[in-house]
Amino acid sequence: MSVSAVFARPITRLRLHEEIVTIIQKQIMNGTILPGTKLPPEREMAQTFNVNRTTLREALHKLETLELIEIRHGDGIYARNYMESSNLELVRALVYLEETKEPLIAVLEIRRILIPEMAFLAAKRRTKEHVDALRQIVRSGELSVMEKDIQVHLIIARATGNLLYNILINFFHQIYRDLGHMYFNDPQNAERSEAFHRDICVAIQKQNAESARKIMADVLQYAETIIREYLAKRQGA
Repeated sequence: MSVSAVFARPITRLRLHEEIVTIIQKQIMNGTILPGTKLPPEREMAQTFNVNRTTLREALHKLETLELIEIRHGDGIYARNYMESSNLELVRALVYLEETKEPLIAVLEIRRILIPEMAFLAAKRRTKEHVDALRQIVRSGELSVMEKDIQVHLIIARATGNLLYNILINFFHQIYRDLGHMYFNDPQNAERSEAFHRDICVAIQKQNAESARKIMADVLQYAETIIREYLAKRQGA
């Protein structure tokens, strides 16, 4: 199959450049377009997708930002090896492709490794303001359990004093807000999270770093198990 044939269907959605990004992204990530492959010229791709060149260039710019293509001015557009990308946004894009559960499982595994250490540092470094903020969130009767969970993690990230943890937790929560129903739709899981909020708040207040790490590790392992089961059932349906 030629590279041109890979794109042989018109685009119909309103946000045209986003659909073009999704189509080319899928083809690169599933190996239909191999690393180093030269893509068709802009004019040809625009005709194939039935869009103007401005729209196509928006899509190409996004793909270049994701480190999926390389635009060599005066030469052409080449597919890159997505395994060499350093862009976290690419991970989120992979999760939303929904062709496989593996990207989401990868996110859950990394979260389970990194976030208990975040809780450990937060317990050591927290201030009175962080503890007060945690208490306020835990006692709130206005927020959903999922929103409480997001806010609790955000405060814990800030309490570490580590900027990278703040960025990482924001990244995780972009996915969390969209896919949290897999976990929070079950009342038993919501109750488990409410207990977690109370326990982690106490551990951080007492500056018990080891306890904070264990509490966080336990809840993330539990959540990962639940989501894996959910995905397995959906895949088998």
